[in-house]
Amino acid sequence: MTEVRMEIRKYDGSPHRGITTRLLGRDRYGTWLAIPPGTVADSGKVWEIPCVLLVPHVGWYTAMFNAAPRNTSVYCDITTPAAWTSNRIVVTDLDLDVRKIRETGEVQLVDEDEFTAHSRKFEYPEEVIQQARSAAAWLLDALHTGAEPFAGHFHRWLALFQDKAAIAVR
Repeated sequence: MTEVRMEIRKYDGSPHRGITTRLLGRDRYGTWLAIPPGTVADSGKVWEIPCVLLVPHVGWYTAMFNAAPRNTSVYCDITTPAAWTSNRIVVTDLDLDVRKIRETGEVQLVDEDEFTAHSRKFEYPEEVIQQARSAAAWLLDALHTGAEPFAGHFHRWLALFQDKAAIAVR
């Protein structure tokens, strides 16, 4: 599988997280990337449970779909639209996050306090604030109503990734 470097920065340009992923493919929702178990991020975090990451063609978010037994089935970071250079993606994390809890199905908006603090600290332009809030509202609705790719479409990519990982081990 082709490696794709995902770099997440803060609004001042400083590094937030970086990780090397594997390209699974593209569809109408965006580019799907795999994060295999054992992957180590720049921060030292080790992924123990496999997941797939969606980088939408257009949109102010990225979405991570986690395999069971991870408590959070879907975790969306509100970000600037992705900037691609060859096999490298750069997004700016805008702090707001939307997540879905696996066991209860509850959908939550998290890190509003961090968004407020950083919008002041980094002086987010009003357009960035509006885009971030709009993306969070859209994601809350999409996860509540079961819109795709959040309802079940991602299962195909997660299964494909897990099948490819099993084939690679053989």
